Amino acid sequence: MRHRIAVIGGGPGGLTFARVLHRHGHPVTVLERDPSPDARPPGGTLDLQEGLGQRALDKAGLAAEFHALSRPEGQAMRILDTDGTVLRDWRPRPDDRANPEIDRRQLRDLLLDPLDVQWGRGVTEVVPGAEDGALVRFADGRQETFDLVIGADGAWSRTRPAVSSATPHYTGVTSVETSIDDIDTRHPDLARLVGDGSMAVYGVNGSLVAQRNSGGHVKVYARFRAPLDWHTDPDRHLGLMNQDAGLDAGLDAGLDLADVEAMRSSLLALFDGWAAPVLDLLRHGTAFAHRPIYVLPVSHTWAHVPGVTLLGDAAHLMPPLGAGANLAMLEGAELAESVAAAPGPGDLDEAVRAFEEQMWARAGKWAQITAAGLERLVSQDPAEAIAVWDEVQPS
Repeated sequence: MRHRIAVIGGGPGGLTFARVLHRHGHPVTVLERDPSPDARPPGGTLDLQEGLGQRALDKAGLAAEFHALSRPEGQAMRILDTDGTVLRDWRPRPDDRANPEIDRRQLRDLLLDPLDVQWGRGVTEVVPGAEDGALVRFADGRQETFDLVIGADGAWSRTRPAVSSATPHYTGVTSVETSIDDIDTRHPDLARLVGDGSMAVYGVNGSLVAQRNSGGHVKVYARFRAPLDWHTDPDRHLGLMNQDAGLDAGLDAGLDLADVEAMRSSLLALFDGWAAPVLDLLRHGTAFAHRPIYVLPVSHTWAHVPGVTLLGDAAHLMPPLGAGANLAMLEGAELAESVAAAPGPGDLDEAVRAFEEQMWARAGKWAQITAAGLERLVSQDPAEAIAVWDEVQPS
């Protein structure tokens, strides 16, 4: 029996679900609100772990293609003190494939290849319990029913309210992202500072992290503890990294988050006193994107609702510390295999129930790990951040 299946969201989790189901010869409808694949920047690089994201790609029959595109050298990690001293410099072994990096765009294109995605199909609501399936309502006023709707639509999921009243809450940590293009040619000293993978500098209640993507592109993340509305009065709110003084950056009237130079000045003032080469990561950054870090409650679960389920950030939004996309992809692959093996409507519902139980147990553990990790990586004691890396890096 062919079930009518829809996955909402064209991110790594939703596309992995669709790709594995496609491999099993089962039709699936992918609904994505973006009008086209290139409607917005796809984001930075992802490290796909052997037992999670790489396992999902193997289930999709894409392991060889992934290894051809991935960057094992991207597993390198450097940690610097705020004065520029190198404290740690981990480099992968030549045969290390534990968690190689791949650009999000490359991964998306790899998963998309044979899929028929309906672009520009923004979903406003999913209503379970309809006579002939779960009802999906679209922003253009249309609606459609499916036997199963999978919400893979991220942190602010429009599917989640169909099964859970939970909403994301702010962690108290904000991230501001910028990027540098053609770093090896235009800024060779910075390229050497970053190395082949990632570089991090940890201070009191704040950090700067730079991460290589392919083609000489580097993403830079400034993370710091602050109220959600810190930008409305930066001088008052951002004294956490220097308890003796605020920013003193002349921003009493508030900071326009869209003003590139004002954002640059604010961040440079926030990290004032750090080594000049480290601050060059901000000086040479282009646009700045403000991304407060939100999470769902640890061990988020819900009472099973026939015809609707969630995966990835829609189900278990957690700090961006390398687990989210990996979990979403494995969940997508596992759910697709279960759906493909379910011959009838009752079997389909039981397969989804079993999937949810497995997902909750695994995601709950990772949510606890990442919540504790964020607390230590952005804390009063920078030594705690280094200790986190010492625990996860091979000796």
